[in-house]
Amino acid sequence: MLLPQHFEQKIGFSTLREQLEASCLSAMGRQYVARMEFQTKHEPLLKLLQQTDEFTYLLRSGADFPASHYHDAQIHFKRAALPGAYLDVAAFYEVKMSMRTIRQALMFFSQAEEGMFPTLRLLGVGVQVDRNLLAAIDKVVDDDGAVRDDASPLLRQIRQELIQRQGQLRRQIAGILRHAKAEGWIPGDAEPTIRGGRLVLPVISEHKRRVKGLIHDESASGQTVFIEPAEVFELNNDIKDLDNAYHRELIRILTVLTDQLRPHLPDLRKAYHYLGLIDFIRAKARLAVSLGCQLPQLHNKPLLKWYGVRHPLLQLAFAQHKKDSGDAREVVPLDLELNHEQRILVISGPNAGGKSVTLKTVGLVQFMLQMGLLIPCADNSEAGVFEDIFLDIGDEQSLENDLSTYSSHLLAMKQFMLLAGKKSLVLIDEFGTGTEPSLGGAIAEAVLDQLNRSRVFGVITTHYTNLKNFAERTPHLINGAMRYDPEKLQPLYRLEVGKPGSSFAIEIARKIGLPRDVVERATQLVGKDKIRYDRLLEGLEKEKTELEQRTAEAAKAERRLKKAAQEYQDLKQHLEDTKLETLRTAKQQAKALLHDTNKKIEATIGEIRRGNADKEVNKQAREKLETFVRKELQIEPPKARPSRELAEAGELQPGDKVALLGQEGHGEVVSVKGKTAEVMFGGLKTLVKVAQLEKLSRAEIKEREQAAKSAAAKLGTGGNMNLTSRMADFSPTLDLRGERAEDALTKTMAFVDDAVMLGMPEIKFLHGRGNGVLRQVVRDYLRSQRAVASVADEHADRGGDGVTIAVLK
Repeated sequence: MLLPQHFEQKIGFSTLREQLEASCLSAMGRQYVARMEFQTKHEPLLKLLQQTDEFTYLLRSGADFPASHYHDAQIHFKRAALPGAYLDVAAFYEVKMSMRTIRQALMFFSQAEEGMFPTLRLLGVGVQVDRNLLAAIDKVVDDDGAVRDDASPLLRQIRQELIQRQGQLRRQIAGILRHAKAEGWIPGDAEPTIRGGRLVLPVISEHKRRVKGLIHDESASGQTVFIEPAEVFELNNDIKDLDNAYHRELIRILTVLTDQLRPHLPDLRKAYHYLGLIDFIRAKARLAVSLGCQLPQLHNKPLLKWYGVRHPLLQLAFAQHKKDSGDAREVVPLDLELNHEQRILVISGPNAGGKSVTLKTVGLVQFMLQMGLLIPCADNSEAGVFEDIFLDIGDEQSLENDLSTYSSHLLAMKQFMLLAGKKSLVLIDEFGTGTEPSLGGAIAEAVLDQLNRSRVFGVITTHYTNLKNFAERTPHLINGAMRYDPEKLQPLYRLEVGKPGSSFAIEIARKIGLPRDVVERATQLVGKDKIRYDRLLEGLEKEKTELEQRTAEAAKAERRLKKAAQEYQDLKQHLEDTKLETLRTAKQQAKALLHDTNKKIEATIGEIRRGNADKEVNKQAREKLETFVRKELQIEPPKARPSRELAEAGELQPGDKVALLGQEGHGEVVSVKGKTAEVMFGGLKTLVKVAQLEKLSRAEIKEREQAAKSAAAKLGTGGNMNLTSRMADFSPTLDLRGERAEDALTKTMAFVDDAVMLGMPEIKFLHGRGNGVLRQVVRDYLRSQRAVASVADEHADRGGDGVTIAVLK
């Protein structure tokens, strides 16, 4: 049961019904929209919701489902049912295209994966569209709605003769037209036209006797007459006879086709009911997509457990506003729960704070659900089924029935108390208003107590303190408040369940600038207890807002900390992963360099021996060896340093800067134990004998750091040795498409070196297919590298042999 009688208009569902009608593609779908009813049984309602949910998934997935030619061909079936009657070409076109749509819809669901669209698949059980009938119609009418030339042999022959005669007629009348224009009988820009189905010429009235023929018509001004020249009488007659023969043959074909259609009418009517139902479900799904609706878990009992529910009409209004003006506004979602433990929610708070919108949201969303529509909520929401929804909102005073506003509210309360039960949802806005506050509050409390005894579910909005207190101390009732910013005096439109809300009447009056003495007088009239209560609620609201801000800041800081910790762990893991590879590479380079050095030393010794201790030969050999050392080993002669004594244990203190004798780097003393010091070199701690250390001054430290920077610049690394930065900038994919083979090889070599240094597990090369030159160059080089574990094609869906994947060791 729904109260009042115009419930849909009061709650706003009529707007959604209009949206559904506009989304339908056919009159059949709109008829289903008009027949939508409030469902109170769990199983039928669940079936309707599942149908809509499955079609919503279909739309969101972008599946190719037929979305055109939803013609209501049932209007033609009444004529087709009459023996001897026939359907015209336009009617057969609608029948053909809509039958094709029905077949495509049935095939879509039958060919879907097992388990997909189970309820929509069941709708097509027993629906049949005869393939031979569709083929017969298609043989006569094409996809543009025109008659095919080969619909019958006679029709083709007549059409060919018509084309031939019409060509003769155009050529003959073109000659007459040229002659008449040359004589000035016809205007220079005139062309032949049709009158009475016959081709005629527009002749100037004063020259109408010059052209022999039959006058068919004249212009409105009388200055032009339309004459059929005598020379084309016979051709026009032939064309008219052929045209009549064409229509006779076409009617015969259409009559035969209608006779073929007639036995299938029962099956076709059922098929078109199916098409209308699919159109209706599709419209519901389109509305669900536009509103972001979901299917909540549906229980066979009264229940509301909604998360993130939004008022659908506000969503549509804000979306339209954004489209018109570009101003984006979002509906504030609300979380709400009504169950057997807390059945009635009493919402309080300031005016324009969102109490009425919240109540309307509950009523409209629950009504949507029980009309078979998905609702705008989070996907973890739950809902139940109510047998009744009773609504009392707005001013219902009647001049005809001599009812005041308050009397109309009392009449509604009387109906609610008589009719509402444990499966009813009662929605009352501004409960108790319309009369003297103390009396209105007392009556409202008594009515609320009676409704609670009837075990109804409900949402009630009020400003009355006695109702807030009653909800606080009464089982199955719970207070709720619309959040409000007491500093800015702005509503937040958020519902908080568990505590009552303040009306902020005194504060609002003070903030908007009412005279101070008036506000103070009002405060005295209200009484200290009331002011204390209101200020307590205001203070709680302020503390709640501050706590939320601090919680948000703490959560933000925690997220930053977690991110930093994760980055540290990632970097640490990367360093550990690349440590062994770096050492292995360094050893290989050192081994190769040592081999070259030994060869050079052996060559120098050989030269010295061959020179038989000749001083000049020995000098040249030593110079060659020194040049090789400086150039290949990059070892500079030791710089002259001021003489100093070696460090002693008593001289070194934790924090001193020291260097190993003969080394360029420096470190910091951590501790000294006897003749041994613990020194931190970079990120590595090591034990060193004090006798091997020399203490450095600030100037010497600065000099060493500058020397290290210069050396790094010579190596081409500059200041970009930040490993984390290089890893962030490094892309594991190299695009070589369009490169020359030589350039591609150079880039490949540098790219592989960087990937090995950064410890990349896998790299890709985009070279395309072409003639295969780039692919061969890249893969030959990769297979020659020890650091490369394997080389293979990419997956066929992602490029196949046009992409090479290399897995690094």
